[in-house]
Amino acid sequence: MNIGMIIFGVIFIYVVICVILFFQTNHIVRYQVKEGSLATDNVYKGIILRDETVVYTKAAGYVNFYAREGSRVGKNGLVYIEDETGKLSESIAAYSQGENSLSDKELADFRSKIAEFSREYDSSRYGSTYDCKYNLKNSVMKLANANMLSNIHSIGENGGFSGVNYAYSPATGIVSYWIDGYEELTPSDVTEELFETNNKYQKNQIMGNTLMEANEPVYKLSTNENWSLIIPIEAERGAKLQEEGYIKVRFLKNQYESWAETKLLNNSDGNTYLQLLFNNSMITFAGERFLEIELIIEDETGLKIPVSSIVQKEFFLIPENFIITNSTNGLASIMRQSYMENGDISSEVLEVEIYNYDSESKEYYLDSSVLNAGDILTKKEGQETFTVSKRATLIGVYNMNKGYADFKQINILYQNDEYAIVKSNTRYGLSVYDYIVLDAEAVSENQFIQ
Repeated sequence: MNIGMIIFGVIFIYVVICVILFFQTNHIVRYQVKEGSLATDNVYKGIILRDETVVYTKAAGYVNFYAREGSRVGKNGLVYIEDETGKLSESIAAYSQGENSLSDKELADFRSKIAEFSREYDSSRYGSTYDCKYNLKNSVMKLANANMLSNIHSIGENGGFSGVNYAYSPATGIVSYWIDGYEELTPSDVTEELFETNNKYQKNQIMGNTLMEANEPVYKLSTNENWSLIIPIEAERGAKLQEEGYIKVRFLKNQYESWAETKLLNNSDGNTYLQLLFNNSMITFAGERFLEIELIIEDETGLKIPVSSIVQKEFFLIPENFIITNSTNGLASIMRQSYMENGDISSEVLEVEIYNYDSESKEYYLDSSVLNAGDILTKKEGQETFTVSKRATLIGVYNMNKGYADFKQINILYQNDEYAIVKSNTRYGLSVYDYIVLDAEAVSENQFIQ
């Protein structure tokens, strides 16, 4: 052993002790308050509910659609032609109709459908490719059938065939040539299982120019412009949106925006849903059952603080006429009764810090460490007294600007699991660029912070 080894041993022991103390001590980390907002996910997938009536064939035969997909037909308007014998199609093929071409409007319609499919294509939903194929094929057939209708009387006169039936719409509405089994779905029937579209949902396209049996679904009619979209939502947020009554919605399919009435649903599966009721744009989404939307909600903006900084503290409530305020320095004081050694009643003046003011009850929040329950306060002028007893709790954070943990009250506008947005420029609250304790559990009230 020599002096060098002894000094090294002492330094080593000191370092070990410092390391142990470092890991055993709660470290006070400061956080600078800044203005900001919380980015919330407002995109939802909803299921569309309409007044839909499925129409069935009356007899077996070849069905040739006349009304276009998504078009509006009036009551007793022609929707399709049914050929019981099949001779009509043969006669049309043999009949000279001349050269046909698409109009500019018809070409624009095809371009729009193809561009829409290209924009929304998702490789995980390859089945949508077949939906696009069937839609385009049906559109071509309907254009051909429109030409057929214009020549059917001439064909009938020259061909002399029979067994052709004209099918007319039973009511005014929007024609759709697909079914999915959800036509009778009601808002209370919606469950979480219905939104699992990847494996279970099936949309069956009804093709024209095909042979159908009697009583087969041939088309469906949407008879009401009012429709609704139901989305799964958190119970607390749904209740808030229902209280507001209306909300602005953006449809991600075409970026169109519309206002919807809100209605909260608590369905049998134990989940909460929000029903968005619309009175327009039904025809725009007549070919859709599921739709992605964005709720346009004004994000709360204010002072952004971590949730870990928030703490609750109890205070005494003191009527304002027992508080003496000094407009010069902004301080406040109270007069508390005390007893002298000889038993006489005296009064002492205590400087106090005000943490909040309730304008409705006209009461100030004072620190419970300064007063005790049962203390008697007096007015500066007059004989009226007040016994300290009433308590209330404030939510706040510990401010570090003065070198110690100073409680400051906050008004939370909105919060998530990590951050809260609090109201700025409050009289007894925080200001931008203040320093607060990041972890409120790491300090105690009035603790000095190095």
